[in-house]
Formats: sequence, C-alpha cells, structure tokens
Amino acid sequence: MIDLTLQQASSSEVPDASAFRVWAEAALEKPHAEVVLRIVDAEESAALNSAYRGKTGPTNVLSFPFVVPAGIPNDLLGDLVICAAVVEREAAEQGKPVEAHWAHMVVHGMLHLQGYDHIEEADAQVMENREIAILQSLGIENPYLEIQPE
Repeated sequence: MIDLTLQQASSSEVPDASAFRVWAEAALEKPHAEVVLRIVDAEESAALNSAYRGKTGPTNVLSFPFVVPAGIPNDLLGDLVICAAVVEREAAEQGKPVEAHWAHMVVHGMLHLQGYDHIEEADAQVMENREIAILQSLGIENPYLEIQPE
C-alpha cells in the first residue's frame, strides 16, 4: 500500500491521482510507503535538474530518496518530480500512448527511490528488466522497444 500525495503545478492534462497510485503501487517492493509526486512545468524541472544534477534543461523524472536516520522508523520513500511537458513530448516523439509513458516515468522513479539505478550497464539492465515486468503486469508494452518506421 502506498500513501501518495499528488501536487500539480502544471496546467497540462495529466492522469488522475488513482492512476498514479496504481502505477506507484505496482513498483513498490515493500509493504507500505509514503511518496510525494509533484507534476511540474518545464521551467521548474529545468531549475531542479540544474540545481541537483548539474544538467541543463528540463528532464522527464527526478527522484529524491528520503534517507532515514538509523533507528528511526519511517515509511517515507521520497519525492518524485515529473515534468508534464517532457513526458508529453517524449511520448509523441516515441510514438507511444502518453498514459503509458506517464506510467513508465512513475515506475522508473519509484525504482530509483528504492535504490535502483542505471549508471553501470549491469545495473541498467536489472532496472530496465524490472520496469518491463512491472509495466507488462499493468498491460503496458515494453517501453524500450524500438519504434519501427511505417
């Protein structure tokens, strides 16, 4: 079970909170957690991407895991920040349903909050395989398949 707080600072059309909850719970590997999910515009995403990753421009999803001090019981996994404009643009560029891409970004971010990463090739493969399995359990195709030109 997940306690999901959805904050939307974007005027873009985004899925409803119940969809985000289903996607986040599908990726949750512990019995209970709390996550804050913030939907932002490109300007806020770019500012956060610059401040926390040293990268220019907006990005699709940023994950901010909460580090619990030793001996303190806490269910807070952390915060996810997803840029609506980037998700919509990427879905169009990749020829994917926008809702499927939203789901992928939530699953991807949730895995980051739980310690997965894709810096090293072997870790990337583990993370991608986990994403594919979770998304397939939700009826969503492998997001890493190459789009075949028509």
